[in-house]
Amino acid sequence: MSQEAYNNVDWLDKPYYSLNAYFKHVYGQKIYKIAVDAGLSCPNRDGSLDTRGCIFCSKGGSGDFAVKLSDSQGEAYSQDGLKQLSVKEQIAEGRAKFNKKAGDRFVIYFQAFTNTYGNPDYLRRIWTEALEENDVVGISIATRPDCLGEEVIKILDEIKNVYSDKFIWVELGLQTIHDKTAEYIRRHYPLAEYEVAVRKLHKLDIPYITHIILGLPGETREEMLETVFYVEQGVFEQDSHSKIRPFGMKLQLLHVLENTDLAEDYSQGKFKTMEMEEYLDLVIDALQKINHNIVIHRVTGDGPKNILISPAWSGNKKQVLNTLHRKMKEKNARQGDYAISLYEEA
Repeated sequence: MSQEAYNNVDWLDKPYYSLNAYFKHVYGQKIYKIAVDAGLSCPNRDGSLDTRGCIFCSKGGSGDFAVKLSDSQGEAYSQDGLKQLSVKEQIAEGRAKFNKKAGDRFVIYFQAFTNTYGNPDYLRRIWTEALEENDVVGISIATRPDCLGEEVIKILDEIKNVYSDKFIWVELGLQTIHDKTAEYIRRHYPLAEYEVAVRKLHKLDIPYITHIILGLPGETREEMLETVFYVEQGVFEQDSHSKIRPFGMKLQLLHVLENTDLAEDYSQGKFKTMEMEEYLDLVIDALQKINHNIVIHRVTGDGPKNILISPAWSGNKKQVLNTLHRKMKEKNARQGDYAISLYEEA
């Protein structure tokens, strides 16, 4: 994009390229996200790597806002004892939350736990069922980089070709590039695994979105920005000097949630969560360093208020976003102000 085009790009009155702006440009309307829980697990939960999960992860596996789906291998029940819903039932329930006058097209977000970790036939079925819905424009699959095995890659390639008029995105939970932090949060995979996953997805021409957590215990502001810069610059294509850059990035504020090991460390005073002004200043700095072509899918994140311990200010998302936008306007700051490209794109 030329500098002139960049200066004139319509980001819907936001100082960064939001997901809403992307959808408006591509589809001409707002696209609503329906988050689902497919009843899957995670190698950090089932004993393959650990049984405790990541240190910050709630019992809902980051899918606390999703309604659970039925498991093909037997009936499954939510924690309150209610039978989990099928894919079609969950989509129908999600639709009912939105005013049709505001929009009637959706993206299905497979959010909770690791959504490429399960019986391959079941994964194929739930992704296909979502894509079969006429008003669904695509699906976004949240997963771990180390859970993109050969069978999963084949299924993704298969359904991508069958549903070529719709999109498939894969969201990779990286969180940090720093080994000391990765060990603390019990991520249980090396940074190299993330790079392998990016290359696999690139071969399929499937866009990827990378999750980053800002405010992880022990990390300095500089270290957090190092993670942002690494992700923004992309991953080297195999045997090439060009890089595979992300389609999107999620900047997630660290939340301390009840019944997590992170909450125990917080109660013992081992770390402090970020204040709003501190966090927003960091986000502004990060956004200015992110290429203006990368879609920003999140700048704060939601912690369920009923289990949120800290920071309490994050519970008022509207205030947080309004303050961010005001501060960026006052500073005349925009995404990509200081972005640089060290390598050509793959």
